[in-house]
Amino acid sequence: MKRFKQSQELFLSDPFSLSEAAFHWWKLIHKDQCSLATFRDKVNALFQIFPPNPHVFEPRPEQCRTCAVVGNSINLKGSRYGRLIDHHHVIIRINHGRTKGYEADVGRRTTHRVMYPESSVHLDDTTRLILFPFELKDLEWLIRVFTTRFPGPKYNSVKTDITGNINLVTVLNPAFMKYVHESWLDSEGGYPSTGFMTLILALHICGDVDVFGFGADKDGNWSHYFEKLLNKSHKTGEHPGAYEYKVIKELAKKQKIQFYSGK
Repeated sequence: MKRFKQSQELFLSDPFSLSEAAFHWWKLIHKDQCSLATFRDKVNALFQIFPPNPHVFEPRPEQCRTCAVVGNSINLKGSRYGRLIDHHHVIIRINHGRTKGYEADVGRRTTHRVMYPESSVHLDDTTRLILFPFELKDLEWLIRVFTTRFPGPKYNSVKTDITGNINLVTVLNPAFMKYVHESWLDSEGGYPSTGFMTLILALHICGDVDVFGFGADKDGNWSHYFEKLLNKSHKTGEHPGAYEYKVIKELAKKQKIQFYSGK
């Protein structure tokens, strides 16, 4: 794939690597005022608590790893994809996507959960947490929720602690976010959605990628399978939803992914 960069760093690790250009791009997401030195110090603090060299799955021809990337689109409702999703080696769920009560459509198993503070959920002891940080305080939140609890004066409706396995915590490298925005989305929109970045991440760590639960409903609303849509004018904000969907369809057409569009 022309857009695909095999050497792209995926996660924050030790030794720490983040260019000034990537850091500057990342800061602009929420107009963060921190310096690269401050960011580096916070990453070093992370590595005092969480694994500094996260294990990354790599696709191998002799052992093809199948991955399901499960979004939260209303298109999953009534899809009956549950058993198919659960059959994958790796099942990546995004933000607060639920399984209880929706097993027939979305499955039961979760191996990886992508989240950021506002979308955090409690995890069991076997699920890997992949934090997508959008500003410096997201790293501070991660440290605090696993240690002393996060007081969170600047957050709205954010958990002050979460359950999970401290040895299964990984943080996405901001450079990966920039790479997705520029290489895969041609710099469309403010920054990529969590779901789209998760899909591209799966292309880097999986052999076969199956994608579920992406796209708007028939009326163009970006609603979730587990929620009743109250605001029918809700779109994708800073995210270039239509452009992301176009790229997903192109990947499916080129047979780089299998895209299950639901109902």
